[in-house]
Amino acid sequence: MPKSRPRPRKPIPSFRSEQEEREFWETHDTADYVDWSQGRIVRFPNLKPSTTTISLRLPTPLLADLKALANKRDVPYQSLLKVFVAERVAAEQQLPNKRFQRTAGRAAQHRRSLRAGGR
Repeated sequence: MPKSRPRPRKPIPSFRSEQEEREFWETHDTADYVDWSQGRIVRFPNLKPSTTTISLRLPTPLLADLKALANKRDVPYQSLLKVFVAERVAAEQQLPNKRFQRTAGRAAQHRRSLRAGGR
């Protein structure tokens, strides 16, 4: 019985950013681009984690709300917090600096209302 010829693979395009690459792979099948039968397991002993652990104090009601939202989405609350922070940082980077001052004022107002017993 003759061997079947491996199908030709498409060339992997060049990407301008990780975001562009992510979007590409969300809509394309890697099997069209990579011959996984040739894959092998490798170790990267010097690979450093790309995250840093921090300690963050949150008001108890805010943490409870965050956990409830995360539970609805069936994700860890820490992961949801990272998404929220990343989205807000990206949004703030698109705005003029004076907007940040108003936002900081709203945060202070929220803290005062929490201390007064409001939510």
